[in-house]
Amino acid sequence: MRTVKLPGGEEVPILGLGTWMMGEVEPQFELEVAAVCYAMERGIQLIDTAEMYANGGAEKVVGTAIKRSSSVKREDIFIISKVLPSNAHFQGVIQSCDHSIDRLGVTFIDLYLLHWPGLVPLQETLDAFEVLRSSGKIRYFGVSNFDVRNMVKWLKCKGGGASVANQILYNLSRRGVEWDVIPLCNDYSFPVIAYSPLEQGRLHGSLVLSQLAEKHGTTSLQIALAWVLSQKNVITIPKAVNLQHIDQNIGALKITLDAEDNRLLDLSFPPPSGPSPLEML
Repeated sequence: MRTVKLPGGEEVPILGLGTWMMGEVEPQFELEVAAVCYAMERGIQLIDTAEMYANGGAEKVVGTAIKRSSSVKREDIFIISKVLPSNAHFQGVIQSCDHSIDRLGVTFIDLYLLHWPGLVPLQETLDAFEVLRSSGKIRYFGVSNFDVRNMVKWLKCKGGGASVANQILYNLSRRGVEWDVIPLCNDYSFPVIAYSPLEQGRLHGSLVLSQLAEKHGTTSLQIALAWVLSQKNVITIPKAVNLQHIDQNIGALKITLDAEDNRLLDLSFPPPSGPSPLEML
C-alpha cells in the first residue's frame, strides 16, 4: 500500500474505505459490517466516516467491524470522522466527538474534521479541536469541503496551521480544485482526501475510460480510480459494500497510467483553466 505523509511525518495509506450511506438500512447492517471487515483484512487500513452518515449509523458499522475483526488491531487502523457544522460550537464539538468515540467503540479518533463551514466562528471549533487533541481523544484535526476562502480564514485562526488535511470532492469530472484548493493544501504540506473518486459510479459510461480499460485489461472505474491514486499528495476513500468492488479498488493500485493515457484523459476531462466554486455532493 502506497502512502502519503501528514505534516508531522506520519505516513497514511493513499487508499481507504468510505462509509457514506452505510448504516442507513437495518437489514443491510450485517452486510456492511462484513464488507468493512473484508476491506481491513485485505489491507485497507484507513476508514472514513462521520456523525452525519445515517445519524451515526455508519460509525456503528465501523465500530462493529473493528470489534469483530480477529486479524486487525485497532492501532493498525486510521479512523477519520467528522463533526457537523451545526455541532461545531465548543461544547458541541466535545460532545459530538465523545458520541462518535462511543459509537466506534474506540478510545480515540485518528483524524477529526469539520464537515463543512457553518455559522459557528472557526476559532471556537479550533479551540475545541485543540482540547480534544490535548486530551488524547483525537490525534489530528482538519477540515472538509473547504474552498480557498474558507481555508485561508481557518489557517489564519490560532491553531489552524496545525491542520493536516482537507477532504473534498475530487475525481476526473470534478477537477476545479486543481486550480486553487489543492495548491494551497500543498503549500501547507497536507494531503487532500478525495471523496467520491468514481463520481458514485457515474464515470462508468466514459468512452475514453472504456478504451483505457481495454488497453490495461481492467475496468473503466478502476482506470478512474487509478488516476486519482496517481495524483500527488492525495488520499482517496471510495465507498464499497460489494466485496468484488473492494477487490477492484485495491487492484487499481497496480495500474500505472502512462503519458499517453493521461493525455487522453485530459482531453476528455480537461483540467481547470480558472477558478470555480467548490463542488460538493
